Amino acid sequence: MKVLTRTGATQAFMEQAESCRSTGSPFLASVLEAVDRQLHLAPISGRMIHDWPGDPAAAALALRVNGALHSLARRGEPRYLADLYNGEHDDFDGAIAEALSQEDQFIADWMRYPTQTNEVARAAGIMSALLVVAAERPTPFEILELGSSCGLNLNLARYAYTLGGASAGDPASAVRIAPRWIGADPPAALVKIVTAQGVDLNPLSALNPAHRERLLSFTWADQPARSRRLEAALQIARTHPPKVHRGDAKLWLAQRLAERQSEGVCRAVVHSMFIQYLSDQNRSEVAKIMAAAGAAATASRPLVEISLEWTHDRREVQLRCTRWPDGDSTVLAICHAYGDWVEWRGLGIVAR
Repeated sequence: MKVLTRTGATQAFMEQAESCRSTGSPFLASVLEAVDRQLHLAPISGRMIHDWPGDPAAAALALRVNGALHSLARRGEPRYLADLYNGEHDDFDGAIAEALSQEDQFIADWMRYPTQTNEVARAAGIMSALLVVAAERPTPFEILELGSSCGLNLNLARYAYTLGGASAGDPASAVRIAPRWIGADPPAALVKIVTAQGVDLNPLSALNPAHRERLLSFTWADQPARSRRLEAALQIARTHPPKVHRGDAKLWLAQRLAERQSEGVCRAVVHSMFIQYLSDQNRSEVAKIMAAAGAAATASRPLVEISLEWTHDRREVQLRCTRWPDGDSTVLAICHAYGDWVEWRGLGIVAR
């Protein structure tokens, strides 16, 4: 077999491993390091990884592979892999080597689709930004979410939040979101959401057992609290199914923003860990659509964009809020990628 040389794609595995270890997941770091060492045993997946078009880090390629392995482990086959994920041994290379050689096609098929974490802890950032807007303009919100996945964050009003010293959401909720908070508290305000809908190229449904399993496979095996929170959010979504449309985000957004907005309602376009999957051209087109809609916004029909996204250099995850008709844009916080902590900055310095 021809030995594949290291490429940017395989380098992304080591960089992701380092990131996982530094953010509290040594198990996943060891899995990805073992994949890097044993990838030659999976020629189909290996070639797919080495020839990956675009930025492998932005595509979360390493996490796609882990999702495939975790899915296999949750099914119990290969048994040695399942035992590894269950903490019954620490032979990472042996278990990963067996899985790569036996399940090469399964892993390659899984990698064709983007990660679907739909991490509900990120709703803390979205809710915090809504508190800021509601404190400035006490109006109800119409939520439009891009890249909704299963739509779990469309149910953000049904979750309970502790945001520093501030509380929000439904205090009786089974989904409790309390990130480690750094800095001042967000403002106290009432967030009322009148409608919430989203779009995704390949939306998942909480009513579909296979879709629920796919989401759970993308959680990290050594962070069980995330899995329990996701399971609770999925249960809420089964009772209150989110409205997620299948389609292209920029086309759907243009259509929704062209619809007449109710007077006295703030239209809020939100997205988290979505922009990284767009081409530069599509990012530019989304920005133009937002700018055009912003230019038409009024005090009685305001528009906001709330984004929780990596910076272009992937140095940090910023919670940014842009408010029209004024067009003020502010980085409200720096956040952990999966919502573990929030470093709050508030309105601070406004950039036009």
